[in-house]
Amino acid sequence: MEYEDESPESQVTASYLRSDGEIEASLRPKSLDDFIGQPRVREQLALVLRGAKQRGSTPDHVLLSGPPGLGKTSMAMIIAGELGTALRLTSGPALERAGDLAAMLSNLVEGDVLFIDEIHRIARPAEEMLYLAMEDFRVDVVVGKGPGATSIPLDIAPFTLVGATTRSGALTGPLRDRFGFTGHMDFYEPPELLLILQRSAHILGVEIDVEAAAEIAGRSRGTPRIANRLLRRVRDYAEVRADGRVNRAIARAALEVYDVDTLGLDRLDRAVLGALVRSFGGGPVGVSTLAVAVGEESATVEEVCEPFLVRAGMIARTPRGRVATAAAWEHLGLVPPPDLVFGAIEVRGRESHPTLDLFD
Repeated sequence: MEYEDESPESQVTASYLRSDGEIEASLRPKSLDDFIGQPRVREQLALVLRGAKQRGSTPDHVLLSGPPGLGKTSMAMIIAGELGTALRLTSGPALERAGDLAAMLSNLVEGDVLFIDEIHRIARPAEEMLYLAMEDFRVDVVVGKGPGATSIPLDIAPFTLVGATTRSGALTGPLRDRFGFTGHMDFYEPPELLLILQRSAHILGVEIDVEAAAEIAGRSRGTPRIANRLLRRVRDYAEVRADGRVNRAIARAALEVYDVDTLGLDRLDRAVLGALVRSFGGGPVGVSTLAVAVGEESATVEEVCEPFLVRAGMIARTPRGRVATAAAWEHLGLVPPPDLVFGAIEVRGRESHPTLDLFD
């Protein structure tokens, strides 16, 4: 049995374990009208779905991209709900062979929605089979090996593929071009997260005031999944150490216990900033060296910590490595060096700009 990771840093990462599934499912919106945020994607998707329903046809295939935790899986469930059809779920890493995909496609009923999470990680043989299925609703099954192999065409029921990816650039061109609609999910604004938290609190039976919900929203890194997770941890604190009601003071005390600061940084985020500033004088320093300094894997620093720190304007990527911005020094209660002005960083006599999205 898997248990939810209760370490402080797990509260502010958008990844989740299977033990979160039941609670996450109860908080998911059931229709486009219930979905909070992403107004542009919702409007565009509503037109796609309603147009297809009026024509009595299967909607175009849908690709949803964006960082984890923003509602791509919920949107796929909503698409199936709006169409009144079944949803079949799988993921790119699970489709290692073309036969795995062929078996799934052959079991689809007309109008079904097939959701492939992390579609950028699908194996190449399965991807090539998917091309024909998406365009002609047909797959070719190869029977036998060598010169005696035979290709048997197999018709499949018209379906709608919904692909989700956190790395749209990793998709091959032929696969990306076969989607009729592409929607990019953006990070949420605090007022949107506030509404999501109020809705989730109502579902979970948590008595929370607006100020407390706003406090949690401001520390949720623009991600609904993180907001809902922090809400559950604040609920635990309120039930164990208070009377169960959540006000701003209770929310702040709970988030302090879980090491989530006012900007949503966790222990690992602050360790990365601290090493960059105190151990390396603000940089530049390579990500592998930085990872060793905080005792983590390079991939963890680069994929878990760095995206938010860059978005928050605390780390800049430069040709020579990662550099702490003035905001990072100030967040740690330190005075930035005098050559750190106006967002341009003087690196050993060479000017580098935080806006450069370059890697060491």
